[in-house]
Amino acid sequence: MKTVTWVKMAAAGGVMCIGGPALIYYVTPSEEELFLRYNPDLQRRSLENRQQKQEDFDNFVNRLKNYSKSDKPIWIEEQVQVAKQKQAGVQAELDRRRAAEAEAEARRQEIKNSLR
Repeated sequence: MKTVTWVKMAAAGGVMCIGGPALIYYVTPSEEELFLRYNPDLQRRSLENRQQKQEDFDNFVNRLKNYSKSDKPIWIEEQVQVAKQKQAGVQAELDRRRAAEAEAEARRQEIKNSLR
């Protein structure tokens, strides 16, 4: 092949490798521009939910940091923590039901005693 062909191909490759991402960067709107394109109702809802979403993300990152302190992979540690939380939730529900049952029994005894 001729040197001219190699130069043309190198120039075309350079234009595509550099120009393509530069074009994407130029035409992609920023987050502020996207937000301004929302209708006012969506803007209001987005602003209302922003704090909650930020807190959720911070909690997620903190959980990942805690999971990474273990020697186990993060996904294994997450499954272990989910199982512990589920067990704690089941135990809390059982305790709540027992307390409600005891309260109902106390009311029954009170009613029985008041009828005598």
